[in-house]
Amino acid sequence: MKRQISVLLFVALCSTVSAFNMVMMGRRRGTGNLKRSLDSAPEKEKKMTSGSLRSMNQGRGQEITGVTLPAEGKVKGWAFGKDQQIACANVDDKFYAIQGKCPRCAFDLFKGDVVTDAEAFGKDVPRLACPTCATTYSLRTGKHGPALKRTGLAGFVGGLTKTATINDSSVDAKSFVITREEDTGRVFCRD
Repeated sequence: MKRQISVLLFVALCSTVSAFNMVMMGRRRGTGNLKRSLDSAPEKEKKMTSGSLRSMNQGRGQEITGVTLPAEGKVKGWAFGKDQQIACANVDDKFYAIQGKCPRCAFDLFKGDVVTDAEAFGKDVPRLACPTCATTYSLRTGKHGPALKRTGLAGFVGGLTKTATINDSSVDAKSFVITREEDTGRVFCRD
């Protein structure tokens, strides 16, 4: 009896439904285009040490597949694995990369501005300015530096953000070295 009712209910519902989507829930096994996630896993879970990663691929680091490199003077954001993001910039045909989230305000750095003004920022250029708090980070070393002066609404929001995140004002960003093979176009990333 219960089976007949459920079959009738199913048939009645199917006649009123023209299409449906099936959503699969669960964890995907391959979580990105990076063969080995760049996040810091506990040492006992790591199969490679940082020394072996540096020597991997003749010292070029981990190969990255499925990414496009930024155009001259532009920044692109890449996401890998478990919440790992990188902001990659192209300055004078050299590629630089730092962590994707601002250490001060946690906003996306790839939406920021590339700063190459050596007169205003000293020898440690190029720098990437956070679009929210305007703190600049060296693309070579990840060291924090002076804020980029902004005006209007961006300056007002930056001032509020700086005040709210004053405790994190001296945190440096993690930097990466990006290399590309000229003949094959393969892209590599290392600490």
